[in-house]
Amino acid sequence: MIEKGDWWTSPTESENGQLIMVTGRRDVDTFRLNPKFNIRVEITWPYQADSSGMPDRVTSTLMEEVQDAMQQAFIKDPVAVMTGIYTGAGERNWIFYTLSTHIFGRKINEALAPFDLLPITIYTENDPDWAEYAEMKAASEITPE
Repeated sequence: MIEKGDWWTSPTESENGQLIMVTGRRDVDTFRLNPKFNIRVEITWPYQADSSGMPDRVTSTLMEEVQDAMQQAFIKDPVAVMTGIYTGAGERNWIFYTLSTHIFGRKINEALAPFDLLPITIYTENDPDWAEYAEMKAASEITPE
């Protein structure tokens, strides 16, 4: 399973009106149709936001480096796929679907080993229907009024 990386980005707002940039991945059918990929993993990085809810340049650059490292880890060993990225309102969230939390944890630790201690939390949940992905994708589709 090779990652192609067909992504889209759409702005939205948090409950308090701050900008959130939602980036979702289109080319996930190989993973989505595989019933083994039924665990959703959310990695959250809180940050000091500017007035619009976005990170400063230094934090943003480090987040991009971390994101690249995570994506590379799963291109080499596709036991998980990154499906979404939410940035705004003081946090970045990366969404993955995986077939094993144990293997995912090992691969993330390897990917993030070169970085100093990062302020991230990791949450996992069974999501065999890919409900979070479907909700993100539906929210991105603009329907004419």
